[in-house]
Amino acid sequence: MTFRPLHDRILVRRLEAEEKTAGGIIIPDTAKEKPSEGEVIAVGAGRRDENGKLIELDVKAGDRILFGKWSGTEIRLDGEDFLIMKESDIMGVIEAQSEAKTAA
Repeated sequence: MTFRPLHDRILVRRLEAEEKTAGGIIIPDTAKEKPSEGEVIAVGAGRRDENGKLIELDVKAGDRILFGKWSGTEIRLDGEDFLIMKESDIMGVIEAQSEAKTAA
């Protein structure tokens, strides 16, 4: 099945949380919080301003993002869980180390 979000909505796959702490303590499933990091799977075309001009989104498919704990609406497509959220729910894009160094 293919899914295309409309307007300024984004389809996100939640990334799994770490199973161990930095100190090596294993976190049981019952104590894990839902991760607030995900991968953008699909994006809509963008939103329109009051003059009707299309404003494209700042994120694209494949970006790793951070979002709020309660952001988005959970859906299930082809047996896999996803989130649909608006671009305004995203706090930031996580860049790879090599990209961040060349931009600086």
